[in-house]
Amino acid sequence: MSQATPEEPRGQDADELAQRIAGGSGLRRNDEGNIDVLASVGGIRGLIEALAPGLVFLGVYIGTQSLNPSLIASVAVAVVAFVARLVTKQNVVPAISGLIGIIICAIFARVGGHAKDYYVPGFWINAAYILGMAASAFAKWPLIGVIFGVLRGEETAWRKDPRRMRAYSVATWFVVGVFVLRLAVQLPLYWADEVTALGTARLVMGTPLYIGAIALAWMLTRPRTVDHQPLPRQPQAGEEATPPEGDQRESN
Repeated sequence: MSQATPEEPRGQDADELAQRIAGGSGLRRNDEGNIDVLASVGGIRGLIEALAPGLVFLGVYIGTQSLNPSLIASVAVAVVAFVARLVTKQNVVPAISGLIGIIICAIFARVGGHAKDYYVPGFWINAAYILGMAASAFAKWPLIGVIFGVLRGEETAWRKDPRRMRAYSVATWFVVGVFVLRLAVQLPLYWADEVTALGTARLVMGTPLYIGAIALAWMLTRPRTVDHQPLPRQPQAGEEATPPEGDQRESN
């Protein structure tokens, strides 16, 4: 009786872990085979729900220059989104996570006493993504490859192909660069107390930039297609072999 090699269960475990990570990302492919990044944020509705609390917070603060009304309005928008999903029997998980995030931002702002502190949790989230994705690339398990490999049906077999490994590593570092860019732009605005500019940058460089970055990473890691010439038809029994076109032209 043959025994399984130690590598086999590790490979199966790696594939299962990759599938769980890909499932948790919310990313999927559409009917055309392209990545559906918008689905990962809950579609158009999810995109609106993600942007609305921050947009309302910034708008109310610009109009009132007061922290409390801005926080109340922001949390109220998140609560309305949650209740609307609950009433219409839609998936409430995105609304709950969004509401929790807004409450955390409001707590930071209330404790810090400044409107700019509303954006502090986002800095820590960006830093965590930078560290996590960079660590995955250094460990030769680039996170973009782990997720995209499942979506493309490669599972973790792409790690054996140096070109695929390189492509997924580059894409992972590209997304890391996007998170670094967020901090590079927004932290100076935070330190300078430029709340309006900071809030605007957070809106523009938040979900919309994420969608664009993931879509571009998908394009950058698209497997190359190699054109193969069709093999000549093999003659059947009783048929004469047909010479190639070039030979036919030469014989004429």
